[in-house]
Amino acid sequence: MASLRTVLPPPVEEPQLYTDLAGWWPLFSPPEEYGEEAEDLLPMLHPEEGPASTMLELGAGGGSLAFHMKKHFTLTLTDRSAEMVAVSRKVNPECEHRVGDMRSLRLGRTFDRVMVHDAIMYAVDREDARATVHTAAAHCRPGGRVVLLPDCVRETFEPLTESGGHDGPDGRGMRYLMWTWDPDPDDETFETAFAYLLREADGTVSMSQERHRFGLFRREDWLEWMREAGCPATTRRDPWHREVFIGVREQD
Repeated sequence: MASLRTVLPPPVEEPQLYTDLAGWWPLFSPPEEYGEEAEDLLPMLHPEEGPASTMLELGAGGGSLAFHMKKHFTLTLTDRSAEMVAVSRKVNPECEHRVGDMRSLRLGRTFDRVMVHDAIMYAVDREDARATVHTAAAHCRPGGRVVLLPDCVRETFEPLTESGGHDGPDGRGMRYLMWTWDPDPDDETFETAFAYLLREADGTVSMSQERHRFGLFRREDWLEWMREAGCPATTRRDPWHREVFIGVREQD
């Protein structure tokens, strides 16, 4: 019997999860999965320095985390994928949305808080990472806070496998498998292979797969980039063992 073998193509700049498959995002990573994380983040975003009313999220994706934050802030949500911004608009119609790249976006105004969630992982080289930190700092008012939440840093990276997915009220369903590893421990990236099973409302099932590449930098790299951008930071480990960088924007 001939063997079945599918070779995944190299990682791409614009993953189909955020373009052709963006409409499936609410079944991939819905708002109900982010409630605990939002509760953990709020004390970092509302510290003793005083109240904050406005927040910019760079790389907000489908708006699942923002769904919980909009009760506490007036939000501006950005992402370079127009398809993902369209998904977030449906989830968070009361929020301002802008299409823009977190490495180069300039809105011409500042916010009390600026947050970059796991989208920061798509900064796959040092210049992209530094540029993203500078974008965040450029949009934060003096005395405001910049919060970065990479999935991992070099010191905490571990290979892993995850699965999940949800069924929708329209009869559609999605299941996925994520397999993460580091092909070259000597460079500053790692990869995740994704496999998606997609069930349409009529019962038709299809499969799609792709590879994503992510940046992998040391804790001290992020701290240095934040100091350089005028947001000296501290770190804390959250309940999911991720490093959270919390920077305060220096006075001009």
